[in-house]
Amino acid sequence: MAEQNEEPVEVGEDDVDNPNYKPPAQKTLNEIQKLDEDDESLQKYKKTLLGEVSDPPKPDDPRNVIVEKLAFCSEGRAEIEMDLTGELSKLRTFIVKEGTQYKIKIYFYVQREIVCGLVYKQKITRKGISMETMKMMVGSYGPKKELHCYTTALEDVPSGMLARGTYVIKSLFTDDDKNKYLEWQFGMEIKKDWQD
Repeated sequence: MAEQNEEPVEVGEDDVDNPNYKPPAQKTLNEIQKLDEDDESLQKYKKTLLGEVSDPPKPDDPRNVIVEKLAFCSEGRAEIEMDLTGELSKLRTFIVKEGTQYKIKIYFYVQREIVCGLVYKQKITRKGISMETMKMMVGSYGPKKELHCYTTALEDVPSGMLARGTYVIKSLFTDDDKNKYLEWQFGMEIKKDWQD
């Protein structure tokens, strides 16, 4: 697993989808709730969207977005879960069967303020060579006690003898304002079959 100990791979810091895009000015949850206080229907609508403002799920953690875990999901198999709350340098390499269709689920809390334009970025390398870079818009979320879950679109694991081997996946969870909520790196080994 020498690939796991390589120099960290940067994830899309310089990628620019629209250089003219400027994120909207951030407003606190309290500011949003106080807008149009005399409009009863708008207040009901905001309550439906934002829910009740309550205590944060992890009050001792100062972060607004807390990424809890990532799951690799393939039909007919148990989810391969990765705990992202512990020592990230000890994340294991997991084995997948070539040609498998899969989705990735990311579980996270938003606990104090609305977060706009969450983005999941992923850069895949093999033996130090960049293979693929992905950027997925996760969306905007308000705070709540329950975990939010984002699921990616269905993807295919590469197949064939040349595709087999170990890949390093560098991930970044960020937002429109370039806040980095979590960066982590893990390995994925593609084999001819599942290794149970």
